[in-house]
Amino acid sequence: MERDARFLVDLHRDLHPVNRELGQHYLVDTSVLNAAVEMAGDISSKHVLEIGCGPGSLTNHLLRAGARVSAIEIDSGSLEHMQNHFEEEIESEQLNLIEGDALTVKWPTDVDAIVANIPYQISSPLLERMQREIRTVAAVLLVQEEFAERMAMAIGPLDRGPLGLSLWLDYDIEIGRRVPASCFSPQPRVTSCLVRLQPIDRLASLGSAVDRRMFRQVTSQCFSDRRRKLRNLLKKSPRRLSRIPGWHRSRWQEAIHSLQEHPLMEERPDMLEPEDWLEICTLISTCEA
Repeated sequence: MERDARFLVDLHRDLHPVNRELGQHYLVDTSVLNAAVEMAGDISSKHVLEIGCGPGSLTNHLLRAGARVSAIEIDSGSLEHMQNHFEEEIESEQLNLIEGDALTVKWPTDVDAIVANIPYQISSPLLERMQREIRTVAAVLLVQEEFAERMAMAIGPLDRGPLGLSLWLDYDIEIGRRVPASCFSPQPRVTSCLVRLQPIDRLASLGSAVDRRMFRQVTSQCFSDRRRKLRNLLKKSPRRLSRIPGWHRSRWQEAIHSLQEHPLMEERPDMLEPEDWLEICTLISTCEA
């Protein structure tokens, strides 16, 4: 029998019960799998990192496209299944299985792209690790639709927040195909979306020397209460300010005091554009120690 998505998923589910704690919802819709690979561009002979391979439905499509795949999987049942049904690719080293938690296990250092149907409960920390370790690598991810809209800040003020602003520093984000629950087995309770993250060094392109940690701390603090104005939100220094070299509470207070008359300080967080946040962080950063 030809190895296809439905066959791989059904065979896996017959032998291994779904672990809902791991967010196991397996793609069985061939058109969605094709769309994910197409969105990744030409991956022939490229090294692709897949996170959470499960029964290998996406892995199979990546291999067919000519990619060399490193697939991370934490579930022992899924690993056993992959070893049984992808034996030839493993032996030829076209497929490398990495056992462990994708948030902590060592990632390959020579990855050309990331393509993954990621477990929804680790979406945020996974993106943080991507930005920290391999932010120059393009990615195509299947995520919850609402999460995708927050990543791309797609719906005006409503979706603006620390997640989208942090990603804006490193990526141009494109929301692709909407994926209904019926495309998975078992079906999740939410609709999903394909999202492409194309690397861009926004700070370099705008000629900014703002510390990324400063940007993230400022935006996270301000979006803790969208109804208040920045002048009130920034009076207190961020909890992790001391992790940024040269910064301490006194310097922060002096910087914020010097900005009290700036027009942006009268705004509420969700009314600011990404460039406004960069301007605020630049002004804070220019305060002398």
